[in-house]
Amino acid sequence: MTAPVQPRLDGVVDAPKVPAARRRVEDYETWLDEVWPKFVAAAESGRVFTCFEIADAHKLPEPPDPAHHWGRLMTLLKDEGYIKTAGWACSDRPTSHHSGVRTWRGTRAASRRVA
Repeated sequence: MTAPVQPRLDGVVDAPKVPAARRRVEDYETWLDEVWPKFVAAAESGRVFTCFEIADAHKLPEPPDPAHHWGRLMTLLKDEGYIKTAGWACSDRPTSHHSGVRTWRGTRAASRRVA
């Protein structure tokens, strides 16, 4: 059920504002093409990061299946040699209630841009 829309006093109903971070891409390959360079750049930096930190900082769109595709992205980056696991942290994602999430760090190959 959707929430009722409150018109302004002049009767005009404003278009809903959808922030860029909540935009959803319907095609997995299109989404992957958009988010991949941002995560590769994070890996090349060598700093420790979580998936949500990068997505939030760059206002990246949601994939077609958020419950599975974010994890698949990180697995692909790891398999391609860009990132490795760095540990665990509490998530900053508002809906996660500070649950534990994996942290990642770029590999030496990524920092040398040879991954």
